[in-house]
Amino acid sequence: AIHADPTQLNQVLINLCANAVHAMDEKGTLTVSLQEVQLGQKGTRHKVNLKPGFYVLLKVADTGKGISPEVKERIFDPFFTTKKVGEGTGMGLSVVHGIVDNHGGMISVESTPGKGTAFNIYFPVVEKAFAATKDITTPQYKGDEHILFVDDEEGLVELAAEMLQLYGYTVTCKTSSKKALEAFRTAPDNFNLVITDQTMPDISGVELSKELLKIKPDIPIILCTGYSAKISEEMAERIGIADYFLKPFDTDKLLRSVRKVLDGSE
Repeated sequence: AIHADPTQLNQVLINLCANAVHAMDEKGTLTVSLQEVQLGQKGTRHKVNLKPGFYVLLKVADTGKGISPEVKERIFDPFFTTKKVGEGTGMGLSVVHGIVDNHGGMISVESTPGKGTAFNIYFPVVEKAFAATKDITTPQYKGDEHILFVDDEEGLVELAAEMLQLYGYTVTCKTSSKKALEAFRTAPDNFNLVITDQTMPDISGVELSKELLKIKPDIPIILCTGYSAKISEEMAERIGIADYFLKPFDTDKLLRSVRKVLDGSE
């Protein structure tokens, strides 16, 4: 067993899997595996700077375009990204690195340009007695409301929807803002909340929000936006958006925002 925050581990998986999907252009194989390994033994193939002992190894591997040695050296730096403007904040892997480090673990990357990339994450194993008695704070933001989730990154949409469904929500996913608007216009009362990205090809998140609010003025909307997007929290509030934060979203923060907005609390 490991001693960890489930919502933060969920965020690690969402960020790594979303990056993998992006690297493969939605064509390829994404593999997620988990195994217990022992470090410090002679002949071990795990060359990492960690204390000897037992660890849980979480591996996320893809068959995408791979990472060059130059990029690999900076991949965990905040705001460093190879994505085009509007496609990401450059904070995803930095956030992942911070979470793993806070859990006493380590993350490493193996990559071959043109063949793929594998992220290896090591978490220290704790004694079963300790794991059973240690108080782990797990935020519970469960609900049964219907959420319309809109983002043009299909992999991110699927992962976020799966996470929200784990907490009891019904989720309708749309990777096109136009199709999201059509779905909402057809049955506005079916939805209790809308979560939308800002930067999308057809209609931006702000423009989509304006149209949704014309149809149903009391629909709560959460806007997720990249670091470089030209919108502020104040602007979002003036439009009538209930909550706003930067991507990549923190899983705990998103779940807290969902409940805050749906409950109408501060």
